[in-house]
Amino acid sequence: MAKKILIVDDSRIVLSLHSYILENAGYECQGAPNGYVALEMLFTDRFDLVVTDVNMPRMDGYAFIEKIREQDDFQTIPIIVISTEEEARDKQRGFEAGANVYIVKPAKPHELVMNVQMLLGDKAEAPA
Repeated sequence: MAKKILIVDDSRIVLSLHSYILENAGYECQGAPNGYVALEMLFTDRFDLVVTDVNMPRMDGYAFIEKIREQDDFQTIPIIVISTEEEARDKQRGFEAGANVYIVKPAKPHELVMNVQMLLGDKAEAPA
């Protein structure tokens, strides 16, 4: 059974791109356009990992991560931030909120898959 990833980004193009990359690596992906929808999805379904943007309407990625970490059931779920915000203070804020990895957009497909595999304890596929 494929591990399930929740991808949160207000850009449909980014959602599609990250889903495409991770589905080709063998993961099942579902998308949410903002933190509110994503929280609802987390409470109604089981996910193994979250990938989130920072700049989103209604609830930004930092607040979304903080809300996740406030819940006992989600204390250990791995979270990857993928954002255009690249300053050291932005990365620090992401880690303080509870992110495990912070990647600056555009995410390189290999880097994204490698970080997902690392956080989920999956073995990397041998290069073809």
